[in-house]
Amino acid sequence: MINKLSNPALKSWISVPKNSDFPIQNIPFGIFKTADKSPRAATIIGTTVIDLQRLAEKGYFSDIEGFIESVFSQSTLNDFIGLGKKITHPVRIKLSRLFLENSAEKANIENAKALHSLAEVELLLPVSIGDYTDFYSSIEHATNLGKMFRDPTKALLPNWKHIPVGYHGRSSSIVVSGTNIKRPYGQTLPKGSDTPVFGQSKRFDFELEMAYIIGKKSNLGEPISVADAEEHIFGKVVFNDLSARDIQKWEYVPLGPFLGKNFGSVISP
Repeated sequence: MINKLSNPALKSWISVPKNSDFPIQNIPFGIFKTADKSPRAATIIGTTVIDLQRLAEKGYFSDIEGFIESVFSQSTLNDFIGLGKKITHPVRIKLSRLFLENSAEKANIENAKALHSLAEVELLLPVSIGDYTDFYSSIEHATNLGKMFRDPTKALLPNWKHIPVGYHGRSSSIVVSGTNIKRPYGQTLPKGSDTPVFGQSKRFDFELEMAYIIGKKSNLGEPISVADAEEHIFGKVVFNDLSARDIQKWEYVPLGPFLGKNFGSVISP
């Protein structure tokens, strides 16, 4: 069944370039600022960034029970996500209706100075990240990585097919797209040597991944069933997992992913 918000027949009164990642069927959430606007929540259609704080001030979400106007004036989406899908989903429905091609609110929204060209805004890290876990997503990836650090005939460890293999990364070093990353320093073991040396990584690697934003609060020690998992997933971002493979290779046993993985990771805004 097609979600009504994702119906491919929907069209917006905002111009959307062909093959855009942000047609009206998407309605993502993010944080932006301009020269004269502080960081605040936004959505985007085509290349038009929409100031959700301005729409909230104009009362467009006041009919949604439990909605708190101030969540869109925050510098992250955490408070908005924390309201839960019983509120965040109706907000998406409202936005879809406001920007449909025959919306009666077009002139009012334009007059509210809520619309900005993507080129004139700065997109920021959308959420405050308390923790993150990185998983192997495919048998091919796990096998290829295993060949880098182990006997190629034992590349895939026996537990891989039974448990979700992952590691906890350094959440404080996650940055938004466009942020410069410094090549890290660390210990590496030169080929044929028994003694490590210290210096810049010479084997810098990246992997394109997908990250899910978990927003609904859970209590320590209380498991979440698979059936309820979707209620806890707010959305997803593109994730660029960076690695210093030579540092990682030296430290991997027994430390696992450590300094070779904690110098920076990049997410889309």
